Amino acid sequence: MENEVECENQGCRKKPISRVRRVLPQIIAVTVKNVLLFGFGMTLGFPTILIPNLSGDNPNEKIALDQEALSWIGSVNLLCVPLGCFLSGALTQPLGRRRAMQLVNLPFVAAWLLFFFATEVWQIFLALSLTGMTGGLLEAPTLTYLAEVTTPNLRGVLASTSTVAVIGGILTEFLFGTFFHWRTVALVSCVVPILSIATLFLVPESPHWLVSKNKLESAQKSIAWLRGFLPVEDAKQEFDELCEHLRKTSKKSTQGKKIIKLIENARLYTKSSFLWPFALVTLSFFLGHFCGMTTLQTYAVTIFATLKAPIDKYYATIILGVSEALGCIFSSTLVHFMGKRKMNFFSLIGCGVCFGVVGTYAFSIDVRYLQSAKITDPESLETNSWMPLTFLVGSAFFSHTGIRILPWMLIGEVYYNDIRATASGFSGAASYMLAFISNKIFFWMVNHFTLPGTFCFYSAVSFIGFVLLYFLLPETERKSLHEIAEHFGGGFSLTRKVAETNRETRNGGTVNEGFYDEEDSQKGDIVIKL
Repeated sequence: MENEVECENQGCRKKPISRVRRVLPQIIAVTVKNVLLFGFGMTLGFPTILIPNLSGDNPNEKIALDQEALSWIGSVNLLCVPLGCFLSGALTQPLGRRRAMQLVNLPFVAAWLLFFFATEVWQIFLALSLTGMTGGLLEAPTLTYLAEVTTPNLRGVLASTSTVAVIGGILTEFLFGTFFHWRTVALVSCVVPILSIATLFLVPESPHWLVSKNKLESAQKSIAWLRGFLPVEDAKQEFDELCEHLRKTSKKSTQGKKIIKLIENARLYTKSSFLWPFALVTLSFFLGHFCGMTTLQTYAVTIFATLKAPIDKYYATIILGVSEALGCIFSSTLVHFMGKRKMNFFSLIGCGVCFGVVGTYAFSIDVRYLQSAKITDPESLETNSWMPLTFLVGSAFFSHTGIRILPWMLIGEVYYNDIRATASGFSGAASYMLAFISNKIFFWMVNHFTLPGTFCFYSAVSFIGFVLLYFLLPETERKSLHEIAEHFGGGFSLTRKVAETNRETRNGGTVNEGFYDEEDSQKGDIVIKL
């Protein structure tokens, strides 16, 4: 009893928190967020199922479309994503990251039900448009939530799991489409957004957002949860720091008028701290979509049929999805050690080689247009028919080890906190605009440049992209959000190597200096933007 009193009065040294306990809550939070992205991936994989079923080959299908309409099936959802992206940041800030992620699941449920009951073409396009716009709405809350609840030493690995979740959703649709009717697939897919709504109740809101909204008690609980399921009092030090910076910022914000504040906010998007990272992210998105993977993923069934894959074209599509998932897992495993630069160089070179080989092969057997392969040497085709399948599957693996994941990692890292939500929406919009263009012009490119020419174009984009990123891309792996933002703001330059040391820790967690305001970061003061 006396020892207990002495311990209480003098203070006892707390038992160190294990690494597993520090990491586990972040993994849980990101995994729950990824359920939403898994559902979004299912909507991206669904057009691949629709295109062959609505092409007029099935006499039992009431809805039949020509080639022009089919090109819209593969791209109209992507066209609507930017609209959601532009609204995403504005809706996320007042609602909160978690609540916004829950609400965007409702339109997904409505879209799946519309697919199931559709009897007219316009209903199909309406459902596709709804999935696209909703996919845009989820960009800001998912990206900012990940950036604000993870620590620098885990952010890269956990960010790459977002793409794994999306690819997992796409692969699941490929599997369902192989064995079930597309209407049945749509009905079963309703389960995922409902599950996402439920599981999001299990994780806390971003402490940054809670502090900015003066929900101080909830913010302290969120910090304690994310730092390793700590008692609330053990998170008091970090909580007090955030509250102090909140008071400083609140005092500043009440001194000016609203119109002045709006003008100042608008000016943030004219500075190099936004324009330079936005340009780099957009370039990365361009390379990711025009390296050939976007069109291959959408028109996989048609492409495999044209190149006479030696196995059923639907099974080949499943293999393609598995290869994408393996590429994401490979990237998630190695990015923490190799860094984003090396992973993307590996990715682009691999894509360039694979599409170059497939383009050369298609030219050698005189396959020029989709579904109209004119084979001059049937024996040669039969002997080498595994070649295009192997290298197209290889391109799926290589693209998802880097260039298809890089931009989504960068979005959560390269922007200052005060523009992160809105800038994430802008970047997401740019991505899906490029994806729409890539899918929409695919038939046009094949008709004008032939299929071999189109694949060689994808190969050239990959190699040129490797050269550009070699000179333009800094290494952001294991760097704090503050260091990355300072690099793009001109404060100092990041190196091209992965950081070798871990960041300072507090309360069993890692200090995330992403709460720096652009102006005050020059002075070394951490503030919270309201």
